[in-house]
Amino acid sequence: MPPDAAARRAPRLRAPGRFAVRDRIVSLDPERDHQQIVRLTGMVEFPWDTARALEFALFRTFASPRISGLLARTGEFTARPQRRYDDTDLLIAEFVEHGYDSPRGRRAIARMNAIHGRFRIRNVDYLYVLSTFTFEPQRWITRFGWRAPTEGERQAAFVFWREVGDRMGIEDLPSDRASFERFNRDYEDAHFRYARSNEIVGRATRDLFLSWMLPAPLRPLGARGVHAMMDAPLLDAFGFPQPTVAERRLVAAVMRTRARTLARMPPRRRPVWHTRQRRRSYPRGYTIEELGPPPSGLRRA
Repeated sequence: MPPDAAARRAPRLRAPGRFAVRDRIVSLDPERDHQQIVRLTGMVEFPWDTARALEFALFRTFASPRISGLLARTGEFTARPQRRYDDTDLLIAEFVEHGYDSPRGRRAIARMNAIHGRFRIRNVDYLYVLSTFTFEPQRWITRFGWRAPTEGERQAAFVFWREVGDRMGIEDLPSDRASFERFNRDYEDAHFRYARSNEIVGRATRDLFLSWMLPAPLRPLGARGVHAMMDAPLLDAFGFPQPTVAERRLVAAVMRTRARTLARMPPRRRPVWHTRQRRRSYPRGYTIEELGPPPSGLRRA
């Protein structure tokens, strides 16, 4: 099967074999083989980018006051941001890495449903969160990845998250990618606005991200770099300051340099397994059923 248009645009003067994984992805069917494509993209081709993109996808949902308001009331993302991040990341990684119909994948989705079932969450908000996980990784890779995502990768992501949504019991799932992306944009236009709960949850999460990368004295500078990666409506919804043109250009230049460097490296030969990494919240390991807030009292660790 010949490479699609996005793949043909990717530069080819690279180390031998650099596009071997991409060529494997292009040979697969995005409907039938969507889980395999999602794993190859997220665990082999773009593991760091996918992890950061999913963090930003989750972060983006906090710009909706309905979503941030619920999280602020529980107190979990402000009192225990690291554990709540680890819980979310691990639950997603379980059904991505093992498959949503595998024993571990089914347990992870059941656990996620049990946590969400404690709250009154509107179906449209479920759909929006699902849409961010569908589209934000592809948008990130388009901006910052060492190659463009293929059409097959885009479609596989849509099919994958639609199947996850079906298993979560989400209603009115879209039948095609274009309409789901329109829904994603329309939701943000309608619901992104400043609220104190957005700022509380957003700052706690942003500061958590910065704590992994920088010592405390450098975190205010790091925050400006994070802001330079955000669009204006998102910044306004959090009450974050708008970056300068120079800051946006500097961050873009750093990310382009990283992409060019990666494009000249040999292909990754082993997948990155998030479920096998040591976690701050679970230094001795975890069970799927202990992930998330405890059933009795969300303010208890």
